[in-house]
Amino acid sequence: MDNKQSSAGKCPVMHGAMTSSGQTNSDWWPNALNLDILHQHDSKTNPLGEDFDYAEELKQLDVEALKSDLRTLMTESQAWWPADWGSYVGMFARVAWHSAGSYRLSDGRGGGGAGNQRFAPLNSWPDNVNTDKGRRLLWPIKKKYGNKISWADLILLSGTIAYEVAGLKIYGFAFGRKDIWHPEKDTYWGAEKEWLAPSDGRYGDVDKPDTMENPLAAVQMGLIYVNPEGVNGQPDPLKTAAQVRETFARMAMDDEETAALTAGGHTIGKCHGNGRAEDLSPDPETADVEYQGIGWMNTKGRSIGRDTVVSGIEGAWTANPTQWDMGWFEMLFGHDWELKKSPAGAWQWEPVDINEEDMPVDVEDSSIRLKPIMTDADMAMKVDPIYNGICQKFMQDPEYFSACFARAWFKLTHRDLGPKSRYIGPDVPAEDLIWQDPIPAVDYTLSDADITALKTTILASGLSVAELVATAWDSARTYRGSDYRGGANGARIRLAPQKDWEGNEPDRLQKVLSVLEGIQAGFGKPVSLADLIVLAGSAAVEKAAQDAGVDISVPFAPGRGDATDDMTDAASFDVLEPIHDGFRNWVKKDYTVSVEELLLDRSQLMGLTAPEMTVLIGGMRVLDTNYAGTSHGVFTDRKGVLSNDFFVNLTDMAYNWKPAGKNLYHIVDRKTGDVKWTATRVDLVFGSNSILRAYAEVYAQDDNQQKFVKDFVKAWVKVMNADRYDLK
Repeated sequence: MDNKQSSAGKCPVMHGAMTSSGQTNSDWWPNALNLDILHQHDSKTNPLGEDFDYAEELKQLDVEALKSDLRTLMTESQAWWPADWGSYVGMFARVAWHSAGSYRLSDGRGGGGAGNQRFAPLNSWPDNVNTDKGRRLLWPIKKKYGNKISWADLILLSGTIAYEVAGLKIYGFAFGRKDIWHPEKDTYWGAEKEWLAPSDGRYGDVDKPDTMENPLAAVQMGLIYVNPEGVNGQPDPLKTAAQVRETFARMAMDDEETAALTAGGHTIGKCHGNGRAEDLSPDPETADVEYQGIGWMNTKGRSIGRDTVVSGIEGAWTANPTQWDMGWFEMLFGHDWELKKSPAGAWQWEPVDINEEDMPVDVEDSSIRLKPIMTDADMAMKVDPIYNGICQKFMQDPEYFSACFARAWFKLTHRDLGPKSRYIGPDVPAEDLIWQDPIPAVDYTLSDADITALKTTILASGLSVAELVATAWDSARTYRGSDYRGGANGARIRLAPQKDWEGNEPDRLQKVLSVLEGIQAGFGKPVSLADLIVLAGSAAVEKAAQDAGVDISVPFAPGRGDATDDMTDAASFDVLEPIHDGFRNWVKKDYTVSVEELLLDRSQLMGLTAPEMTVLIGGMRVLDTNYAGTSHGVFTDRKGVLSNDFFVNLTDMAYNWKPAGKNLYHIVDRKTGDVKWTATRVDLVFGSNSILRAYAEVYAQDDNQQKFVKDFVKAWVKVMNADRYDLK
C-alpha cells in the first residue's frame, strides 16, 4: 500500500486542540481527580500582570465623576438597544442583581465580587438573558476609567446608581472587588445536563424546599432564584413562597429582607416576553463570531423595545416603572389577580379588573396602555401570611420600606465582599453590620522580645506540638476566599458555635484555650487570644522544624482582635462548620463525594495551590495533628518532628497498599507481610494521582528536607494570615 498522502486539504493543526471540541483528559478518564479548581485563577490569565494593585488604582478614581457618568447613562437611550420608557434603571438594577444574586451562603461561592457574570456559564444562563446588553452599555464608561474601576465594582455600582436615579435614598456603596480573567468553571451549579431542567432532582422532595441539595440555592439550573412562573413552571403562590423562603435564606436573607427585595426589585423595570424563545439567536457563549458576544436576539422581529424577549413573561409591575414609589404594593394589594399566558406562552398573573389610567404605558408609545403583571413570586408575597404581614407593615410606613430595601440591597451587593476592612471609597457606611463579621481593632504592639518571650512560655506550658498546631489550624481553616469569611482573626473558635463544633474537638480545644488564656493573663501587657493562638501554632512549627534539624523562624504578624458574642451572628456561622478536613484526616460521616474531592474543595476555598496543599498534608501528618489522634497517614516513627517522612515512606516501593475497610488501607511491608502503617484515601491519593505524586516525589528527595520545611512554613503562614487584609 502506498503510504504517501497528499497534503492538499489537510488542516495544519490538530483538530480540537484549540477549541472545546477535542477530547480532554477528563473525557478519557472521567473519574480522575481534577486539580484544575486549585489553579482556576492562575496569574497567567491576568492581562494586568502580578504587579497590578487595584487598591492603588482606586485611589486615582474620580468617584463623583464616575457616578455622574452613570447617572447620565441611565437616561441616554442607545439606538442599538433602546431604553424602556427612555430609562435604563430597570436594566441596570437587573444586571447588578443577577451578578450579586448567584451568591450562596453555604460555601460563599457565586455573587458579584469578581465580575464572573462576564464569563460562561453565568453570561449564558437563561435567567441572565440580555444582561450582556447591559454590560455593553457600560463598556464606554469602563473604557473611559480603565483600570481604575473593575467590572465587578462597575456592574454593582450601576445598579445602585439606577435605584438612586429612580428616587431611592441608597444606604451606601463600597469599591474593592477585583476582577477575575477566567471563568470559575469548576463551581458546582448542579448536576443537570440541560438548562431549566425540572427541579425535582435538586430535592429529596420538591414539596419540601429544605431538602434541596447543598450547596445549591437556586431552584433550577440556569436560574438565579426561583422560577417566576411557579414551581417547575406550574403556578402555585403558596408553594412558590416556600421555595422563595428557602432560596433567599440560602443567600443569607431573612423574611423581611426577602420581602423588601422582592417588592423593591419589582418596583422598577419590567418583564419581557413579547415573542417566542425559539426565535432567539444563540446565547453569548454559543453564538458565532459575527455576534461578537451578544446573544438572544429576536430573529423574527426587531428584537428591541416591545419585541424584546427575556423571561417570557410580558409586562410591568407598576404604573411608573422608572420611579421609586409604593406602586408595587398598590398594584398587588389593590387588585384581584388571575392567571393568563404571555405572548411567549409563559404563565403570569394579570389584574381581574383595572382602570386604564392605572395601567403602565408601552415602552415605546406612551399613548398605549397595557395591563400590569405579577409573577408567582410576587403573588407569594400576598398569599403567604408571614410575607403578607411584612408587606402590610411596609405599606403603613413607606419610609421604613425604603430603608429596609436600601439596606437589603446593600447586603445583596456586598455580602461576598467580606469584612468591612476590605471596603474602599467615600460612600462606605460608618455602621458596623453583624453580617460583616466585625472584629475590634487592637491598640497594642508586640516587640520581637515580647514575641520571643511568649513563644518560650507557650513551649514550656506542657501543651504538645500537635495540640498547639491543631488548635491554630482549626482557628484558621474556616477561612474561605469565596466570600472572605472565617479565619483566625477574631478568635471566634472560642465562641459559640465554633467552640462546640465536632471537628474542633471541644475537649482538646478547651484544654488548649485554658492554658493560652492563662498565658495571656500573666503576660503583663495586652495580647489578643487570636494572636496568641496563631503564635502558639507557629512556635510549635518552629520547634518541630528544629527537631528535624532545620533552624527556621516562622513569620508572625500581630494585630488580630478578639471578637465578642454580640459581634457574632452565630446562625450565619453554622455554614462555616467543617464537615471534613483532609489536612487533619477527618470526615464527619460518609458522603457521596470522595474524601479527596472534599479535600480539593476545602483547599480551593482556603486559596491553596496544589503544591501548597501537598506540602501542608505531609507536614500535618508528621506533626501528628490527625483528628482524635488517629495514626492514619502518619508515616513516621518521629511524631511531632517536621520531617519529610510522609513523602519518603509514601513513595517507598518496599511497601504494598491494601484496602482494609471503608476509607481505610494497610501499608504492608513486602518482605515481612507486617502492617507498618494505616492510611486513608486522602493519604494515598498523593501517591496515586500522577500530578500529586510528582509533587510528593519532590519532597521525598534526599536533598529536599530543607525545602520541604521552608515550603511548609510558607504555606502555613499563608493559611494563618489568609484573613489579614491589612497585610495585603
